[in-house]
Amino acid sequence: MNRFAYRTTGFAIKALLNLSRARINIHGEENIPDGAIIFVINHFTRIETLLLPSHIFKLTQVPVWSLASADLFGGAMDNFLDNMGAISTADPDRDRLIIKTLLTGEASWAIFPEGRMVKNKKIIEKGRFMLSVAGGRYPPHSGAAGLALRTEFYRQRIKLMLTKQPAEARRLAGLFEIEDLQTVIEKKTFIIPVNLTYYPVRARENILSKLADSLVQELPARAMEELMTEGSMLLSGVDMDIRFGKPLQIEHQLKHQEIAKDIASPEEICFDDRIPCHKRMRKEALIIMQQYMEAIYSMTTVNHDHLFASFLKHIPRKKISIQNLKNRVYLIILKELKKSPFYLHHSLLDDQIHLLSDDRFHKFDDLVSLAEEKGIVDFQGDFLLKDNSKLKSFFDFHRVRIDNPIAVIANEVEPLFLLQKKISCLAWQPDFMIRRKVVKTLLKKAIKDFKKDYDHFFVDAESKPREVGTPFLIKGNFKRKVGVVLAHGYMAAPEEVRALATYLGCQGFWVYAPRLTGHGTTPEDLAACSYQDWINSYEKGYAVIRNLCQKVVLGGFSMGAGLALELAARIPEVDAVFAVSAPLGLQDFNSKFVPAVDVWNKIMNKINRVDAAKEFVENQPENPHINYSRNPIAGIREMGRLMVDMEARLKDIKAPALVVQSRQDPVVNPKSAGQIFNKIGSEDKQLVLFNFDRHGILLGKGSERVHRVIGNFIGNLITKKKES
Repeated sequence: MNRFAYRTTGFAIKALLNLSRARINIHGEENIPDGAIIFVINHFTRIETLLLPSHIFKLTQVPVWSLASADLFGGAMDNFLDNMGAISTADPDRDRLIIKTLLTGEASWAIFPEGRMVKNKKIIEKGRFMLSVAGGRYPPHSGAAGLALRTEFYRQRIKLMLTKQPAEARRLAGLFEIEDLQTVIEKKTFIIPVNLTYYPVRARENILSKLADSLVQELPARAMEELMTEGSMLLSGVDMDIRFGKPLQIEHQLKHQEIAKDIASPEEICFDDRIPCHKRMRKEALIIMQQYMEAIYSMTTVNHDHLFASFLKHIPRKKISIQNLKNRVYLIILKELKKSPFYLHHSLLDDQIHLLSDDRFHKFDDLVSLAEEKGIVDFQGDFLLKDNSKLKSFFDFHRVRIDNPIAVIANEVEPLFLLQKKISCLAWQPDFMIRRKVVKTLLKKAIKDFKKDYDHFFVDAESKPREVGTPFLIKGNFKRKVGVVLAHGYMAAPEEVRALATYLGCQGFWVYAPRLTGHGTTPEDLAACSYQDWINSYEKGYAVIRNLCQKVVLGGFSMGAGLALELAARIPEVDAVFAVSAPLGLQDFNSKFVPAVDVWNKIMNKINRVDAAKEFVENQPENPHINYSRNPIAGIREMGRLMVDMEARLKDIKAPALVVQSRQDPVVNPKSAGQIFNKIGSEDKQLVLFNFDRHGILLGKGSERVHRVIGNFIGNLITKKKES
């Protein structure tokens, strides 16, 4: 093998990959030991053959050669494949070359135990590893295990013969072209399981497929499918999670009496001799093969596509509620996956509340749109109609990634038996039970998160009583099934909106008052939050009410009003929205100094004068039993960002809207109300002004008038809906 040509070809592959939009994430590189290594890798695309040897070489600085299908060799490809370290599976000297290079440390090897690409990702049959490919079914190959065993067999034999029969040791050294026997006997042989998971997998026309179609007459369908699938993955951007598992140390498998006897045999053993322990070695190879297959597929990086596709497959009903499909995925992520041994795509590690609100990261829409495109589901209002026959894997093997991608995606996580059990359990539960579980989970988590933050940030004589910051739910009339998500303001807590919530509850409405992250504890907690944290908190409140009630009204006070407007703009299903003292501009002079203070703080941090940084300004709250007395500079900045975000979205609000404002508000510019009202896109909207000289108009003298206006707005809305 020409090492210079190998490196040069590697640079060419690297340059090609750099042109792609693929995002490569490597995990578990610390599992790669120093020694003779065979990497056993799952095989879904041609990309693995090109990509992995290059990346492993970068990690280990040891060339990585690979076995490639004999079909690839012939003509112009021979020189390229040879330069990249690929050996034909039909090469009669392949085994001798592999064992020789492993013994000498000249190269590591990449071997695909499936023996070919598994395009349908169907590798489990009745709980056993069994590949379903074009041409039938067969078990994975044990060749990698056999080669590792033979390598370690000769290593141990050479080590033993050096003291017992030096002539035999020298003969073996000549057989394998070994120059330094001492280096050989000091090494050990390992098999490293490797899993490569792609996300998302979408097969579409792309530049490569169009170019090939225009340049090559009668391009084979198989080649076009590969260009559409793998070209899309590289060019449109795909996450490639490469995981290296724990090494399997091969010397332990050679301790059996039959094998040990042959290692120590005084007779010459030639490379192709059928030695007495052959059957035992074969049994050990099958055991090792089972070990590395389990290890490879246990490292599959679970992602949103896997979960949605698996639930589509497992839910027994043909008519599926869209809301409840999202609920099931949310539940399994929150309650099962984050406490499980599964490896998760990084997007599953973030807060998943977007699945139950606006799906702003398109985790649901992208997968279900693909299913609709392939005729697997059809949208019918708030439901999906599923064609179960199209979720089977009975498609042409070389077309399956194009024709039946949902089944392919679901197949990939079939070997994760525990995950399948959990999905199946949730899939068979009725919708009402799933809704209850979501509500119970969200409420329990909200209380738990508050207690954790309260205990962590508690400051004697500054933190308010625990009940001030505790989120609460007021149960309404079971027949009415109208719910309100009611958010408190900046530097406040749920207690701020309790009076309004109680009034609405007496009218028969369900009301949930979430605690916005950073509130109800201390200013230090608030200083560490972003406005996106507040949005997530409010969205969790929305998810609670959405699963309890048939109609949802969003509302809030001050910053909470801004959150209600922002969410109403993103979720067209909302039935109404009301905003009390919503900010668009602040009267408080502190807000005008935030950019300058921010710059000052950054300068102080750069010159290591943290003591000179100004992080808080004094606050004189109207309700000191609820509000913080110190206002974090970082919090004011995040408030400004929320206002900018909210203002840009107001035109997208289509639900009936109510804007309430005090004309003499000392905190929020009273003009904000008119500006917000004019920018809201709803045809049905109201603006109500009061003459209070305070900001907190939901509490104190005259607040019952504000409560009545809001209660009438919601009540009239429901009456209108009934009449229509």
